[in-house]
Amino acid sequence: MTIKRSIGLIFLLAMLPGLFAQYYSSGSKKAIKRFEEARKCFEVRNDACVEEALLAVIAADDQFLEAYQMLAQVYYDQGRLEDAIDYYAATLDIDPDGNLEGYRLLAGMKLKTGDYEGALQVVETYLSFPRHKVKNYKAGESIREKCFFAMEAINHPVPFQPENLGDAVNSEFSEYWPALSVDEQMLMFTVMLPEKSPGEDQSYLHEDFFYSTQSDGKWDVRKNAGAPLNTPDNEGAQSMTADGKILWFTACNRRSGQGQCDLYYSWREDGKWSRPVNAGTPVNSRYSEKHPSISADGRTLYFSSNRPGGSGSYDIWMSDWNGERWSDPVNLGDSVNTTGVEQSPFIHPDQQSLYFSSTGWPGMGQGDLFLSRFNRITGWSKPENLGYPINTYDDEIGLTLNASGNRAYFASNRGEGMDTDIYSFEMPQELRPVPVSYMKGRIFDSRTMKGIKAVLQLIDLESEEAVMELESHAGEGDYLISLPTDRDYALNVSADGYLFYSDHFNFSGMHSQARPLRRDVPLDALRVGSVVVLHNVFFARDSYTLEAESRAELNRVYDFLKLNPGIGVEISGYTDNTGSPEHNQELSEHRARSVVEYLVNKGIARERLKAAGYGERNPVADNENKTGRAQNRRTELKIAAIDE
Repeated sequence: MTIKRSIGLIFLLAMLPGLFAQYYSSGSKKAIKRFEEARKCFEVRNDACVEEALLAVIAADDQFLEAYQMLAQVYYDQGRLEDAIDYYAATLDIDPDGNLEGYRLLAGMKLKTGDYEGALQVVETYLSFPRHKVKNYKAGESIREKCFFAMEAINHPVPFQPENLGDAVNSEFSEYWPALSVDEQMLMFTVMLPEKSPGEDQSYLHEDFFYSTQSDGKWDVRKNAGAPLNTPDNEGAQSMTADGKILWFTACNRRSGQGQCDLYYSWREDGKWSRPVNAGTPVNSRYSEKHPSISADGRTLYFSSNRPGGSGSYDIWMSDWNGERWSDPVNLGDSVNTTGVEQSPFIHPDQQSLYFSSTGWPGMGQGDLFLSRFNRITGWSKPENLGYPINTYDDEIGLTLNASGNRAYFASNRGEGMDTDIYSFEMPQELRPVPVSYMKGRIFDSRTMKGIKAVLQLIDLESEEAVMELESHAGEGDYLISLPTDRDYALNVSADGYLFYSDHFNFSGMHSQARPLRRDVPLDALRVGSVVVLHNVFFARDSYTLEAESRAELNRVYDFLKLNPGIGVEISGYTDNTGSPEHNQELSEHRARSVVEYLVNKGIARERLKAAGYGERNPVADNENKTGRAQNRRTELKIAAIDE
């Protein structure tokens, strides 16, 4: 493959107006002849030839400006920033006023090496020139702001003790882009492997997915994810749903692609990954989409793209799944995005903490890691830099956190050699998301015990918002749902042909694979006489006025009746045995009527609804204790008629 040198890099556009012209700053014929040789080598990217010729030029004429400029470019291309800085600084010594933009560019290079004081000194020189004489004063101000930020951050470091995940996960090759299931039992990551094409002696680098599972608190020896997930093409930058059963990733330059890089997904059944599917329009475009981050319930997708409508070269976008298709992607706006590069988003299972990499916000250097929190009223907060030494002058990218938010995983080459390994570290308290744990279980037919594909909806009773929605898996009926802790929830489960299920609970504490919160849900097929307890219908003590927390449940009943217009139901009220039987009978009747009136006001025909009160009759628990009495105070929905 032929590699072309990018002429429009950091120097050549701004500082070499005469580099490819036929006039030079030197009058030495010997120096000019060697420089012409260097030019020819430069055009075919023969860096060794360029370097040799240019050093000879400088030996012949140590004031040959263009030779220093070209040599600085070559060293920059090779990643030899210190050498590039030395030779570029020499050009400004030779001609201090001929290239004012050079001061800004030199300051930017010093910033990339962590020389913040040196960068600040140079950029202050740039900003001292009259504004009408410089081209990008604002960029200079940004460099100065980053220098001040970095020096302050170094003086106030955050706790950071990275731990290598060890030989079971890491190898002599590069491992990066860790993705973790919410129960922390599966770690998926990308590995850069050397491979050889058939009939060729030279090897090339190839990206594949590997995974490791955890047992007894240790990571097992990694395994290749295999075909059809891995292909002869490259796969990388992946993200998993909470249950580890749907994987999103980036693939570039594929025949099935719509642009340079596209987003794909695959699902796991019976321990095997499906053939990857291109996410298609509108998620993918003829531009580049990369670095997906899928929400825990699989219904919101975050990614980085350079498509039109953004603030910079790459912005972070999001798209929602409505049950049938992905919505048109929405840019997260200037609360998150800048004129720089925003990429590698990670949305925590709390659904409100977004970690990402940015070159635009004040940081330590090339690209820093930031945190923005979502508030349903005010939107995304101003990003917070994760601080030093989590961030350095290098390019930080690809961070993920566990569900509880106390441990982060990332890739780094901070060990020996140039290859990257996967590390973890304890996240500082102030940078943690809302702690999230999980609940798992199985949805099944109450008579046949067979698993059912059902929709689970988790509602925050205080805000009445659905904080999570997902489907149990067809055939198996199993599910895993992430839960932000210390909240009161309503759980609704529904499936075609079945009476819905509802429950409520307060969730607190963390649950592990060894001791998960488990809730198995039997569903009754729709038939006359089927009954469901409306656990999330609430009344004040000795009252038939509906509490505000009841609305989410009653709206669920309304949706059920709208979807099943041939069904008639009885709303049944029950009490405990506190008070007289006459009073309890009257109270239960009024409570049942309150529910019926709510549904009628929502638009359900009155003839489909019947209110019945049963007082303290038909208890389902012992009235001799508080817990039993609470269970007896209930509202039920019973199928009274089905119009075939």
